[in-house]
Amino acid sequence: GYGTQKKKVVTAAIAKVSAEDLNDMPVLNIENSLQGRAAGVRVTSGSGQPGDGGTIRIRGSATLGDSNPLVIVDGVIVGGGIDYLNQGDIESIEVLKDAASAGIYGARGSNGVILVTTKSGRTDRMEVGYHSYLGTQAPSRKLAVLNATEYATLLNESWAAAGDSLLFKDAQSLGEGTDWQDAIFNNDAPIQNHDLNFSMGNEKSSYYVSFSYFNQKGIISQEKSNYERFTTRMNSTHKITDNITFGNNIAYTKIKSRGISTNSEFGGAVSRALNIDPITPVLETDQDLLDNASWYANENRVTNEDSIPYGISNLVTSEVLNPVAALSVGDGFGWSDKIVGNFFTEIKLFNDFKFRSSIGGDLAFWGGEGLTPIHYLNGANFIERNTYSRDKNNGFYYIFENTLSYDKQIGDHKITAVVGTVAEKNKGEGISGSKIGIPFTTIEDASLSYFVPVEDQNFGGYEYFTTNASILGRLNYNLKEKYLVSALFRRDGSSNFGANNKFGLFPAISVGWIASDENFLSDNDIINFLKIRASWGVNGNDRIGGNSFISTIGGGRSYSFGQNEILTNGSTPNSLSNPDIRWERSSQTNIGFDAKIFRKIGVTFDIYRKKSDGLLGSIPTPWYVGIGGLTGNIGSLENQGAELELSYLAKLGKVKFDVSGNISYTENVITSLGPEEEFRTGSTYGPSGLEITRTQVGFPIGSFYGYTTDGLFQTQAEVDAHATQEEGTAPGDIRFVDINNDGVINEEDRSIIGDPTPTWTYGVNLTVKWKNLDLVMFGQGVAGNEVFNATRRFDLPKANMTADALGRWTGEGTSTEYPRLHKDDPNRNFSRSSDFFLENGSFFRIKTLQLGYTIPRISSDKIRYRDIRVYVSGNNLLTFTKYSGLDPEVNGGSFGIDRGFYPQPRFFLFGINAKF
Repeated sequence: GYGTQKKKVVTAAIAKVSAEDLNDMPVLNIENSLQGRAAGVRVTSGSGQPGDGGTIRIRGSATLGDSNPLVIVDGVIVGGGIDYLNQGDIESIEVLKDAASAGIYGARGSNGVILVTTKSGRTDRMEVGYHSYLGTQAPSRKLAVLNATEYATLLNESWAAAGDSLLFKDAQSLGEGTDWQDAIFNNDAPIQNHDLNFSMGNEKSSYYVSFSYFNQKGIISQEKSNYERFTTRMNSTHKITDNITFGNNIAYTKIKSRGISTNSEFGGAVSRALNIDPITPVLETDQDLLDNASWYANENRVTNEDSIPYGISNLVTSEVLNPVAALSVGDGFGWSDKIVGNFFTEIKLFNDFKFRSSIGGDLAFWGGEGLTPIHYLNGANFIERNTYSRDKNNGFYYIFENTLSYDKQIGDHKITAVVGTVAEKNKGEGISGSKIGIPFTTIEDASLSYFVPVEDQNFGGYEYFTTNASILGRLNYNLKEKYLVSALFRRDGSSNFGANNKFGLFPAISVGWIASDENFLSDNDIINFLKIRASWGVNGNDRIGGNSFISTIGGGRSYSFGQNEILTNGSTPNSLSNPDIRWERSSQTNIGFDAKIFRKIGVTFDIYRKKSDGLLGSIPTPWYVGIGGLTGNIGSLENQGAELELSYLAKLGKVKFDVSGNISYTENVITSLGPEEEFRTGSTYGPSGLEITRTQVGFPIGSFYGYTTDGLFQTQAEVDAHATQEEGTAPGDIRFVDINNDGVINEEDRSIIGDPTPTWTYGVNLTVKWKNLDLVMFGQGVAGNEVFNATRRFDLPKANMTADALGRWTGEGTSTEYPRLHKDDPNRNFSRSSDFFLENGSFFRIKTLQLGYTIPRISSDKIRYRDIRVYVSGNNLLTFTKYSGLDPEVNGGSFGIDRGFYPQPRFFLFGINAKF
C-alpha cells in the first residue's frame, strides 16, 4: 500500500500469490486463485455455474454485514467483483491480513485488503505470449435417489402408516423410471480460454498489451447457464526525463452471461431433479394420457422442439415440476461493460523525496433482459401472458491520490516515509421496466416500446452518490536491517455518516527483530533465518447505505381518505434519524515469525486476535413508533486464530521437489448485540419459514439453530418414559432432547446446534520436475463445520427421497438414524430444524492434477521461441468428504445450507503456454 518494501524487513502479516503460481494453474474465476494458497484466507466457490465468483474471508468475518475484503487493482478500489480480470494479466496478488498492513487503508481495511498488481512491459526486448486451454466439464457425482419402484413402495408404506389406501397397486411394475439427474446434467460442457499478450520496451518506455477470450458452458442447461468474457489491457510506463515518469494501467472487459437458480428450494433445477417423482417421464408420449388426463388439457403446455409435450407430474406439485421443461421456458441474459484503470506521474524531487500523483477510475455499465412466454408447467406454475423486463445501470467511481515519499539511508539507519491525501467519489444510476402482454415469443424481438395498458407496465429507477476524503502517513525505520519499526495512521471521512462522527482515525504500529543476524545465531546450521514480529492497529468499516444517519422520505404508500375511502398515493418517512452513528472499529493484535531452517524449509507462523465493536446494523424499534429501519451501532464480535505456512525445496538426483502447504485456525464469537438483544434470526427454510440459522451472543455468526436429537424411539415404553413430544409420537420417531428439562418438547428446547463456518482451512501444493516433465498437484480443504442438508421438500409428502430412506425404521432395532415414514409426519420429524439435517461439512478436494511437458528450446532462422509448455490437467478430480450431497462447498446465497446446490464441475483440460 503506497510503497514497496524488501521482504526481509516487512513487519506485518502479508501473504502473496505470484504470477508463477498462476501461470500453469487455470482457475475459472480470479477469487479461486487464492483458494488454499494463503493461510488465513478462506475462499468459498459461489457455485458451479459459469461466471459465479467466490466469497473471500480474511481471518473470519469482522462485521455482521458485508464482510468482503477491500479489493484494489493497480491502485483502484474495485466494486462488483473481480471477474473482469484476466488471469494471465496478473503479476501478483498480495493479501494484507493484519491491522498493521491493512491500516494504510483505514476505514475500509477491517475485512482485510487484497492488492492485485497487473503485469508491466519488458525494457530489454519484445516478448509475445500465448496461453490457451480447451476442455470439457461434467458433474463430479450423482446422488442415489429412489427409483420408480422404490419410490412407489415407500409412498405406499407412508400412506398405510396413516391408515389410508395405497397409492400404487403394483409398485414392482414401475421399474427404474426417470433419472432426473441424468436429464438435467451435461457430461460434455465445453470450456475454453485464449490469452495473447505482448511485452515490449526500452530504457525509456515499456508496454504490456493483452487480449483474452473466455467461454464456459454450464453442466446444467448449456443454453441457459453460460458465461462469455472478452478482455483487453494496455499498461505502459514512460520515462519522460531522469526525474519524471508517467504511466497508465487500463483494462476493458465485456461480459455476457446467462444463469439459473443455483441454490433454491423454489424453482432450482437441482432441487426439482431431486424431488420430482421418478414415475413422470421427461417427455410424455402416451397419447391416451395426453388425450384424457386433466393435467395435460391446457393448450399452453410446454413441448420440445419436436412438439412432444414435456411430462407433467400429477403426484408432486407446487414448485417441484419437470426441471427440463422449466429450463426450456423463457430466455434472459445479463451483460456488462467495464473500464478500470489509472494514470500516474512520479517526480523525483531533491534530497531523496519523490512525489506521486494518481487518478484512477472504475466505469461500469451493466444490465439485463428477460422474456417469459406464455406457458403451462403445472397447476401452480403457469402464465397466460408474456412478460418482458429490461434494466440498464451505470456506475462511476474515481479516486485521486497524491503522496510524498522519503527514502534515506544514513549509515546503519534506513528511513522511509510517506504522507498523502485521497479523494474518492462513487455515483451511479439505473432504470428498469417491464411489460405484460407484449406479442413476442423471442427475446431478440421483444421491446419495451410496444404499447400495453398502464396497469400492465412497471417502471422504476434509482440514484446513489457517496464521497470519501482521507489523509495518511507511514514511517518505516530499521537499524542494520535487524531492528524494525513501522508506524502509520489514516484519517477518513465518509458521506455515509453525519456531522457528529463523519471522521475516524485509524492508527497502527508494528515491530520486528531479525534474530538470526545476532551473533548467537549467525553461525547456526539449523536456523538460517529468523524474524520475530508483532503488530497492533485499528481498522474501520463504513459499509452502510447512504443517508442512513438521517430520516428520508419514501413514496408509494397509500392512504384511504374521506367517507368513500378513496385510495390516495402518498409518502412517509422511511426511518428514524441517527446523527450519532459512527464507524465500526476493528482492533487487531498479531504476533508471528518467519524462519528458514536447514536451508530448505521455510516456516511462517502467526497468531492474532481481532475485536470489532460498534457493529453497524438495524436497531429494533417498537411497533407503535410506526417507523422501522433505524441504523446504528449495535454490538461487537471477536475473531482469533493461528496460521502456519510451510515450504520445502529439495533435489534428489535430477528430480526437483517443491512442496508447500498452509493451515489456519479461526474462531469467531459474537460478544454483544446491544443491551436488549440476545440474538438475530438468520436464514429460514422457504416453504415453512422454519428458522435454520441464528446469530446469537456467545456463538459464531450465522450458527445453525434448532432441536437436538437423541436417536429414535424403539418401543412404546421409551416414548412413554420421555418428555411429551407430539400427540402422534410413536416408535420409529425421532427422540428430541428436552433441553430445559420441563417435560415438554417445544420451541423452548431449541439451541445452537452447529456452525457452517470452518474452523480449519488448509491447502497443499506439490511440484515435481524431471528433465522436461513436470507434475503439479494442488489440494484444498476445510474442517470443523457442518452443512444443513435441506435438499428434500419434506413439506410435499410425495416428493422423492434419497436412497437413505431405504434404511428407514420399520420395527424395533431396524434403524437408529432414519425415522419411520408417515404421510402426515405426526411427530414433525422432518418439519423441525434439528441436527437430523446436519452433516459433517469437512472435505479435502484435489483441485488440480496436472502433467506438463516443456518442449526443448529451438532457435533457427525459421523457428524461434523461448518457452513452450503443453499440459493436460484434471480439476476437481476427487473430493474426500462424509457429506452426502452433491457438493460440500455450499454457498450460493445460503452459506452452509444445501437447498439444491449447483455443484462445481469436474473438468479436464488440454493447454499450451508459449513465449516467443
